[in-house]
Amino acid sequence: MQDAEAPQPALKALIVPHAGYIYSGAVAAAAFRLLHTESARVRRVVLIGPSHRIPFRGLAVPTARAFRTPLGDLPIENQGRSQLLALKQIRATDIPHAEEHSLEVELPFLQRLLSSFELLPIAAGDASAAEVAETLEAVWGGPETLIVVSTDLSHYHDYETARILDRATNEAVLGFTERLGGEQACGCIGLNGFLRAARKRGLRIELRDLRNSGDTAGDRARVVGYGAWALFDA
Repeated sequence: MQDAEAPQPALKALIVPHAGYIYSGAVAAAAFRLLHTESARVRRVVLIGPSHRIPFRGLAVPTARAFRTPLGDLPIENQGRSQLLALKQIRATDIPHAEEHSLEVELPFLQRLLSSFELLPIAAGDASAAEVAETLEAVWGGPETLIVVSTDLSHYHDYETARILDRATNEAVLGFTERLGGEQACGCIGLNGFLRAARKRGLRIELRDLRNSGDTAGDRARVVGYGAWALFDA
């Protein structure tokens, strides 16, 4: 008698880049494509990315009821937002969200691949890995919740230098290192905290793609690095 096939570990989180689609879209898609089989399960997406334009202390959730893209409106998950606002590091403000591309670039991927879900967007200002980890733990949820961490890698080095730096960053991410700096990943605040929480939860991580703009749509004199990882419940 043949044993039943073991169930596959559930996809829990993605780490993806957020540059223009011609530059980083293919790299992000290497991770997002895993959502093809997750549409019936995922009902909430917790999305965290850096605040590039507005400096502030802590992390911010929007007050808006929905985010709008050309593909339609995405409702903000109000229960999770209320849970986060009980934490001292969280503030409710639309200011850092208004023009933040690190979050909005990910939305069309999610809208095309998931049938129906609510969004909980978090803009990361100046926060510790412990504060971010506490924030994500508060809304970690179960199989219905997907966490998406938005970050690019090294910025504006020549092609070969970027490849060396980004390979080292990949090893740090695979090792759940929570001491990455801005020169390694512009979304290091959210990434460090997420890696702390993921290590504590015992998630399994795999690299899906690692390239830079010199591989996609840019020249090789000054490139930006991109990586995509998927994390699974053990």
